[in-house]
Amino acid sequence: MNDALTARAARFAALHLEARPLLLPNPWDPGTARLLAAAGFEALGTTSLGVANMLGRARASRQDVLDNCRAICEATTLPVTADLENGYADGPAEAAKMIGEAYAAGAVGASIEDATGDPRAPIYDVGLAVERVHAAVEAARALPLPFTLTARAENLLHGVHDLDHTIRRLQAFEVAGADVLYAPGLRTLDQMRTVVESVGKPVNVVMGFADPSITLDQLQAIGVRRVSIGGALSRVALQAFLRAARDMRAGSFGFVTEMASIAELRQAFAATAR
Repeated sequence: MNDALTARAARFAALHLEARPLLLPNPWDPGTARLLAAAGFEALGTTSLGVANMLGRARASRQDVLDNCRAICEATTLPVTADLENGYADGPAEAAKMIGEAYAAGAVGASIEDATGDPRAPIYDVGLAVERVHAAVEAARALPLPFTLTARAENLLHGVHDLDHTIRRLQAFEVAGADVLYAPGLRTLDQMRTVVESVGKPVNVVMGFADPSITLDQLQAIGVRRVSIGGALSRVALQAFLRAARDMRAGSFGFVTEMASIAELRQAFAATAR
């Protein structure tokens, strides 16, 4: 057993129990992982959207996600949880195989979602969704360390704007053994409070879809235990890239005044080199 990885896993689990919500930023490559580590974050989450953006694809493949997870885990000593989408399989056992593969890549946690990837039927039937979470939980519990399994209810992102329905799915995922519950698409503080009060496990809120005026203090006050950003940092970086590229195409170069300094980048990379 890898003692360092076990300690990282225990630390990640403990971070969900502290008074202040765990801020979980989402890098998309080793460089951004090291910059976030140098900025003082305590854990990282991979983002499949960020991987897809990096590769110039609509969706990252299963192997892309696992390779990216390994690269980020190798880049820092911070705990990393992996975005595994739906496990790239419909069947519970097949989807759950990705849990062990994420662990082999160095992750100490992972999420599995109930979105099918099929626009004709975007969300798994609740019975199958629960079976998938249960299989993922069993795979996580079979590992030689406290692997944190997050279960995601994706219906708010796929046209099912029924908070009660979302909560029932999260409650079922909690019963199936998930360690963290996550419903991307919650926008208001009231929605978030309702979800937190309806379940007994830590709740992750992703601010990439939420009212941006909500503060960390407000999230702490309603009991949110983890705050992520999904692919937002990737999209912010790409927006800056596109803006600068358009300026360059138009013959303007004022964007160079907004560059990160080489010295700052080298200092951050040196501080987090392994």
